[in-house]
Amino acid sequence: MLIAFLEACVGVGLLVSGTILLSVCSYLYVEQIVGLEQLMPWAFAGAVLGDHSGYYIGKFFGPFFHDTWLPKNQSERIKKIERRIIQYGSFTIFLGRIMPPIRSLVPLLIGVSGMPNSKYTAYDLLACLIWSLMLGILVVGIDKLWHLGNL
Repeated sequence: MLIAFLEACVGVGLLVSGTILLSVCSYLYVEQIVGLEQLMPWAFAGAVLGDHSGYYIGKFFGPFFHDTWLPKNQSERIKKIERRIIQYGSFTIFLGRIMPPIRSLVPLLIGVSGMPNSKYTAYDLLACLIWSLMLGILVVGIDKLWHLGNL
């Protein structure tokens, strides 16, 4: 749960790779330390907590963000990005969840854009569910490869 949280957490997520999460989960599963019935819910919970922390940081600092030097110098570009996030918000949540390089930044930007809490939560829960299922499939696949290599 902690690694999934750190991977999705604003700032920290740029340093904690999804490869670390996949490696730890695969090791725990292959060595039969934990099963998928434990692994996937914990990863899901960590991802949701990480995403929501970024969203609420963006929501809190959003009004202040527009008063800093960056948006004042790039106001048209920032407004265009915000319009796109609002227009494609739900798709952006799913895309951000499956793309490690932007995973920790998307919730922050969506929070800054002002997407309603309930809409964000609904889409993020679904995105994290799909992501945790994909993680489980990868872990089981690595286990199968591991056993084939040991024949």
